[in-house]
Amino acid sequence: MPRAFLIVMDSVGCGGAPDAADFGDAGANTLGHIAQACAAGRAEQGRSGPLRMPVLDGLGLGAAIRLASGFDAPGLGAVPQGRWGAATEVSRGKDTPSGHWELAGVPVPWDWTYFPDTQPAFPPDLMALVARLAGTDGTLGNCHASGVPIIAAHCNEHLRTGWPICYTSADSVFQIAAHEEAFGLERLYRLCADLAPHLHAMKVGRVIARPFTGTCDDFRRTANRKDFAIDPPAPTLLDVAAAAGRMTHAVGKIGDIFSMKGVGKLHKGKNDASLFEHLLRLSDEAEDGSLTFANFVEFDSLYGHPRDVAGYARALEWFDSQAGALLARLRPGDLAVFTADHGNDPTWRGTEHTRERVPVLCAGVGAGALGLCAFVDVAATVAAHLRVPNPGPGRALI
Repeated sequence: MPRAFLIVMDSVGCGGAPDAADFGDAGANTLGHIAQACAAGRAEQGRSGPLRMPVLDGLGLGAAIRLASGFDAPGLGAVPQGRWGAATEVSRGKDTPSGHWELAGVPVPWDWTYFPDTQPAFPPDLMALVARLAGTDGTLGNCHASGVPIIAAHCNEHLRTGWPICYTSADSVFQIAAHEEAFGLERLYRLCADLAPHLHAMKVGRVIARPFTGTCDDFRRTANRKDFAIDPPAPTLLDVAAAAGRMTHAVGKIGDIFSMKGVGKLHKGKNDASLFEHLLRLSDEAEDGSLTFANFVEFDSLYGHPRDVAGYARALEWFDSQAGALLARLRPGDLAVFTADHGNDPTWRGTEHTRERVPVLCAGVGAGALGLCAFVDVAATVAAHLRVPNPGPGRALI
């Protein structure tokens, strides 16, 4: 029985979303602008020269960028040897759950709740609930912020009082940072788990535990982040595969994003390198007929939000080399799909995600253009390959 590997390169968009202007993102193009910066010598830290992604470009990455946005990305001009296209999202969000759920066949049927970029950002009754659940006399933060600066601003007071540090972003999220030893990792998880149902009822997509260690002069966020996500509104590709008796493997954040619905085995790691080791192992070990669904988050978290163009380019080139190792291990009949969930253009203003189309690159199923398609078509394509029911309204592309 054929196997499928659905691989999400978190935030690796390719521009051209028809509704980008509605999000203030008209002209954003993560891949295109990174390639442009590399070719112009503006991304030389830890690497040099034009963006080099021969494996994914060989599948059709450069062609997908041109299709999505009309942008001719320097260095990405290979004649495609795979199946390639670009997908457009319909969910009214440019966030992780929206993109992943829609790629798995389920567009988001509601509008997410976003907290205002004011200080305070959260209503008093919510903060009183957080303090009560935490067993503290108060909370810290209560604003839009990035994780490292807000910990730096409140670390001393957090260690003195034990109050949790609460913040949000342009996404539909409520994040809580706390010290793993002084506050306690399990206590932080319990706080987030107890709070999550209240936030989910408000249609806030995720409550995220953000632990850190060390002193205030030398702290670091750890790999023990945990997302408490709202359940998908309908059965996804994972659910239909599991219901059909297929083994489903979730690599990285997939288990969190889908609230473990339809997940057979979870494979976590401290970074993208360790997650790719899982993916390579699964290319050898995954069962016939199985679905492996993987997310690689560091493009987004380490380089997109901090607007680090050179770091993003290094990550893309590293990933491309790993993709070559994966493709060499695929069995006859296997399908590997490389795609993304949204954009996060590191050349763009601000620090948030950008509304973009995403590449859809398929290996193992011949060569040819797939055209412009929908996110839900990715789920339909994988479902057809696995010979399981289509979980959503999409059409199989192959």
